[in-house]
Amino acid sequence: MDEPRKTVAVVRGASNVEIQELFRSLAERWRSEVRLAGLVAEDHGLPDRHCQAGYLRNLATGARFSIFHDLGPGVAACHLDGIGAVSAAATVEADIATGCDLVLLNKFGKLEIAGEGLSGAFRAALGAGLPLLTSVSPAHDDAWRDFAKQDFAVLPADPAALDGWRRTVQAMSSPN
Repeated sequence: MDEPRKTVAVVRGASNVEIQELFRSLAERWRSEVRLAGLVAEDHGLPDRHCQAGYLRNLATGARFSIFHDLGPGVAACHLDGIGAVSAAATVEADIATGCDLVLLNKFGKLEIAGEGLSGAFRAALGAGLPLLTSVSPAHDDAWRDFAKQDFAVLPADPAALDGWRRTVQAMSSPN
């Protein structure tokens, strides 16, 4: 099967910050053409912090969830707030149940590998057979394969490639 025809896609080839900016831009553009469910990451905006984790923004409702514990400036540690991520995931699960055409989830990472964080939203999207766009570090590929239990496309962090993938999977799911 060609990469663009796979309904689950993982974006690679850029930093997490760049991928999240790309996801936010695509979500804004796609909003008029497709019913989106999902979450994108937003920076916390605090100066001199080691940890990049900040907030998750729900694409359907605009609700914002904190996913970090601020340990103060100069602390070389990152403490994710798993409770905030689980709360954000629950809203996406509800959005999926209400109906959507595509799910965009910021990333599959350490929390999800442990069965926490956004794992419920990932399970809901995969279980519903919905097109799913996310990012996964190559270091987490084995865990992602075990979790997803299906083939997935690996796409570049390129708006044209992601638009092409979306159009292809949307056409595949449209009634003839």
